[in-house]
Amino acid sequence: MLNITVICIGRLKEPYLRDACAEYQKRLSALCKLSIIELAAEKLSENPSRKEIEGALLAEGKRIAEKIPKGAKIYTLCIEGKQRTSEELSCELVQAPLEGKSSIAFIIGGSFGLSDEIKSKSDCRLSMSKMTFPHQLARVMLLEQIYRSMQIALNTKYHK
Repeated sequence: MLNITVICIGRLKEPYLRDACAEYQKRLSALCKLSIIELAAEKLSENPSRKEIEGALLAEGKRIAEKIPKGAKIYTLCIEGKQRTSEELSCELVQAPLEGKSSIAFIIGGSFGLSDEIKSKSDCRLSMSKMTFPHQLARVMLLEQIYRSMQIALNTKYHK
């Protein structure tokens, strides 16, 4: 069974987002071993300088790196990432074990993104869309796409 780890900066604050994530976690429990790791965001001043932001990203990056499973295929969600279709992501998830990767890690940064260090560890930089979405919605969207990918691989009616 494929091991999928989602490493996130920040906690979901809204109950409707927590409920949506819980629903996809429940659905995915029969298809993969899913772990969600929430790490606290670094505290920043109200109007942080670029240097303060970079320092926070480095600190968050160190904590993220400690949580990445050894030997995992790493996806970072970032604005400069490549957009994929649901079918392409499904194919990549199915291929990972065939490439010797029984674990996949998806990394979602905070509102200022991810450090260059974490991005450089990435096997794939993934962009959800050219549109801007609330940061906390990214986790729900990612879990839905992981679930959809599994359903595509199983050739079910979920993905039409």
